[in-house]
Amino acid sequence: MGYNKEIWRRRLAERNDLTTQLTHLTKAEKDEHLTGILISILSQRCIEGSESTFIYGEKTAVCFQDAPLSGICQNVYFEEKYRKENPEAKRRYSACGLMFRKPYVFSKGGRPVIYDRIEDAKEYINKDEWWRIVPLNFTDRDNIVDWTHEREWRVPGDFKFPVKEATVLLPDDQIYRNFIGECREELPTILQQLRGIIVMNNVLY
Repeated sequence: MGYNKEIWRRRLAERNDLTTQLTHLTKAEKDEHLTGILISILSQRCIEGSESTFIYGEKTAVCFQDAPLSGICQNVYFEEKYRKENPEAKRRYSACGLMFRKPYVFSKGGRPVIYDRIEDAKEYINKDEWWRIVPLNFTDRDNIVDWTHEREWRVPGDFKFPVKEATVLLPDDQIYRNFIGECREELPTILQQLRGIIVMNNVLY
């Protein structure tokens, strides 16, 4: 049985491991490029679907994490430490991105992914839904595949949105100042429309 929006929000508000928001993180090899990527997304009002080899089937998809801000920060922090210990590892994402209300993403076709062994999932999921498959495998102790800490959601294709639906996430004070300055020069109306801006290092540290 369902319940109304207010009860839903109260239920999640009393759980520090749950959230009403979904977060899409961007990435760049250099932090100074992050604001440019973010402003480009906001100006186009669109996050383009990824053609990553980790997305199965014939559709592209946009990825989100269903985790509270503290969890998002911890995921990013771990990724940064892992890259320092393994310099050959690619940067998967940065503490910079956009956050949207979960019901809004759901209305745009977003759904939680399905974690399972790929060959098993393909047996019970229609091919046009394979974009939802994320590998999960504990068979080999030396090669564990487990991304469940991201609690991933995906939207098939591109994710188009009005700026008023977006909350901006930025990693630190310097990039915040850069973002504000660039917006005032290039897209001053964006700052007036955003739902908000969150500086991530103030959440974790």
